[in-house]
Amino acid sequence: MTQTLKQRLFAGETIFGFWHMTASPMVAEIVAQAGYDTCIIDMEHGPGSYLEAQTSAQAMAAAGCMPLLRVPVTNRVEIKRALDLGAMGVVCPGIASVAEAEEAARACRYPPAGVRGMAPTVVRAARYGTIWQDYMDQADRDIICICQVETKAAVDSIEEIAAIDGVDMLFIGPMDLSGDLGQRGQPDHPIVDEAMARVAAAAKANGKALGSIPTAKRGRDELLAAGYTCIMADADVALLRDGAAASLARLRS
Repeated sequence: MTQTLKQRLFAGETIFGFWHMTASPMVAEIVAQAGYDTCIIDMEHGPGSYLEAQTSAQAMAAAGCMPLLRVPVTNRVEIKRALDLGAMGVVCPGIASVAEAEEAARACRYPPAGVRGMAPTVVRAARYGTIWQDYMDQADRDIICICQVETKAAVDSIEEIAAIDGVDMLFIGPMDLSGDLGQRGQPDHPIVDEAMARVAAAAKANGKALGSIPTAKRGRDELLAAGYTCIMADADVALLRDGAAASLARLRS
């Protein structure tokens, strides 16, 4: 049986992914075919709709790339829509308190463990209702609830946030965190290093997965050594931008 993304993470496998910003199913399919393990469909900074997110998830499926979705704002309605379209987990931005993290965890699970709205008889995630009874148990077991740590407030409460049942991963946004710590645009600043080390320690102490984005001085090797198992290094926009610029530079040289 094929392991789910959550099973792979908690088996200690390192997961490499990309950010899907363009809202284009064709771009999603092309990049996924490179062999990435996962993709975060970004609806916080990306321009796409939920329908475009669903078609992008469908495009990635054939390549074996398991979609996650970053919701525009953390609430039960946005999370419900993300999971119903078939995301294997949600990235909840700007989590800054225990209460917000608890709400995110509950929104990812059906009653009685959570408050996710009940529509498995029709949604894509349950194969449009053909497996709805099995799907509810499967979803509660396999959906990944990812809380983004991007603020000083989140770091100050990180030990309590990490202890919440149902929070599966702490994902650090180093650029936002640097800004909130007074070091805007300096994700490798020692103050940011200190905050990230505290988050990593809390994740390890509570058996949570840990994810982030590489930076100039905190690359793949450094993240792996620090215990990160989800590394989101690339974005489709950046791959397209940099590839085009490099190709044109070669032509003009």
